[in-house]
Formats: sequence, C-alpha cells, structure tokens
Amino acid sequence: MTGFGYNVSGFGSFPNRSSLVYPVDITSLIVAGGGGGGGWTGAGGGAGGYRTLTSEDLDADIVITVVVGAGGAGGTGPGTSTTRGVNGGVSSVAGTGITDTSSTGGGGGGGYTTGSQTDGADGGSGGGGGHNNTVSGLGGSGVSGQGNDGGASSGVSSYNGGGGGGSAAAGAAGGTNESGGGGGIGTANSITGSSVYYAGGGSGPLQSARSGTFINPAPAGGGGNGGVYTALLAGYATAGSANTGGGGGGDRERAGQAGGSGVVILKVPTESYSETVTGSPTVTTSGDYTIIKFTSSGSYTT
Repeated sequence: MTGFGYNVSGFGSFPNRSSLVYPVDITSLIVAGGGGGGGWTGAGGGAGGYRTLTSEDLDADIVITVVVGAGGAGGTGPGTSTTRGVNGGVSSVAGTGITDTSSTGGGGGGGYTTGSQTDGADGGSGGGGGHNNTVSGLGGSGVSGQGNDGGASSGVSSYNGGGGGGSAAAGAAGGTNESGGGGGIGTANSITGSSVYYAGGGSGPLQSARSGTFINPAPAGGGGNGGVYTALLAGYATAGSANTGGGGGGDRERAGQAGGSGVVILKVPTESYSETVTGSPTVTTSGDYTIIKFTSSGSYTT
C-alpha cells in the first residue's frame, strides 16, 4: 500500500523516491580476505588488499553489487605437502556509472616444504616466507596501491618464518632463534564514524619463547598472532579477525591459522539513502551519513 510518502511492501518501508536527493556521492571501503598462515615451520599470511573509492554524481536506481571475500585457510601441519596457507578471496563493488573496483585476496604464508610451498604467495599483501632445513623462503609480493610485501624467513640455522605484509607496511623478516617476523601494520579508516584498523598482516612463529611470551603478536589491523614451537606446550597461532582482512598467524609444528574475512562498507548521505539492500548488511548512522557494512555479499540500490 502507499501513503504518507512511503511505499510499504512485505517487511520494509521505503522512502518515496521524490523525497531523496540526487545526484549522490558514495564512498566505499573495499577490503579483501586475508591469506592463511603457513604451517609446520610456517609464516604469517598477507593481509587482504585495501582500497577506497568515491563514486560521484550517481542517479537513482543504480544497483551497486558487493562481493565480500572469505579468509584463506591455514596451511597444514607436519607430514603434509600443502603447508603454505591459502590466499584470501577477492572483495569488490561494481555497478553502472561507478568504477568497478576489486581488492585482491591476501597471499598465503609459506610453509616447510621445498619449492614454491616455502615462499609466501603473492596477493593484496604478500605472505611471509616459510622455512625448511635447507631453504629460507621468500616473502610474497603485494599489489601496488593495495598492500605490501611479506617478510622472508630467517637463515637456514633457525626456523622463524616471516610476517605477512599489511596494507600500511611490509612484513618483517624472521630473525634469530627467538624472533619470528612480525606482520605489517594495517591502515586506520574512519568511514564508520570511528577509527578502525583494517588489513594487517599475520605474524610468523617463534622457535622459542621471547621475553617470557609464547606468541608473536600481530600489529593493529586484525592479523593473527604467530605461535611458538610445540615443545613449549603453549602459544598457538591465532586466526585473522573476521571482517578486517587480517592475515592468519603462522605456526611451528602445527597447522597455520586462517585469514580474516574481508568487508565492504558504503557511506551514503542519509538524505539520499534509499533503504534498498540485499544480503544482510549492518546499517547505522554517523552524523549526516548512513553506513552500510557488508560482511557477506549483497547489493545496494541508490
């Protein structure tokens, strides 16, 4: 039915189009899924690609399709051949009249085995380099404008994997016996009305406890902590945080941890917000703006 300036259908009410203000500018934050951490003598996963976009002078009835990338699985543990973490999934926005924009999933952290499995994978940010008895893995490369490279592993006399790259800094290289490579820091963004860090790299594992701690902490941005050698019976790696694009933590003599899922956030002037969405975004307001946060795929129609 219609009345009082609204069209009512099903479970929702929608503003009369004539009451909305067009054209409209929409700001987007697009963060891909983080790469999984490496296993066995693994490395931190790279952060998902981080991008922003401003779409100007949009008319009514433009469908903005949103895809949110999943985090990549962690690499498997001892005795297996797939010890490198899996790359994260792509996040994107697309629609008529806007610049279709995608962010590349984070690179998986390298693991124990020889060949390409030891090196960190390329991605939005690169995964850190893993390690085996004779090979120090190289860090993967990040995509320019989205992230940074992962750090290499330590020399062959030690077993510390590198940290995954983050959107604001490269991952650190693995160092001496006590020092695994830290993940690269993410980027602070205030699109929701408060400052939040996104797309931090996962940290590599420790061969032994460092300064009394049993983890290698990740920096701001949702990356996972690196674990510590299992002989110490503590200090498991942790996964990247959901909806940050953080890389997963690498572990030692265990499986690596998954990267964090990505996120897409749209910022729309409230006077132009149509309420027409699909999927299950979280909708909030901040000042004069409506914030549409997608943690899974969906769409918004202007």
